[in-house]
Amino acid sequence: MDLCGSYTGGCLCGAVRFRAIGEPVSVGWCHCSSCRKHTGAPASCFADYNRDNVEYTKGRPAYFQSSPGVMRGFCAVCGSTLTFEEAAATGMLFLHLGSFDDPSSFEPVTSSHAGERLPWMPA
Repeated sequence: MDLCGSYTGGCLCGAVRFRAIGEPVSVGWCHCSSCRKHTGAPASCFADYNRDNVEYTKGRPAYFQSSPGVMRGFCAVCGSTLTFEEAAATGMLFLHLGSFDDPSSFEPVTSSHAGERLPWMPA
């Protein structure tokens, strides 16, 4: 966390940058197949923020509707995975941990879609 009480991050090429203010509501793993396809990783990890606590400081993500009511944000220039958002008025924005400048600041404490977890992934 920086001196202003926020965490920064962005895409690989720097075209999209964000600031997340304060601590996340939650940090957790997602084992669903859609997250695997979106990231190319065996599981995804997110810092869950109230949408009002996240601001884009440079550029904005492009979006892909991966399923009804689900938008996945990415950089249109380099393709970096950035966000997961539900169209329903949850007020939440899920930021991929790997997009933060210092992802070691966060420790996952929850897990979702555990039934889709790959059998060789640690529980």
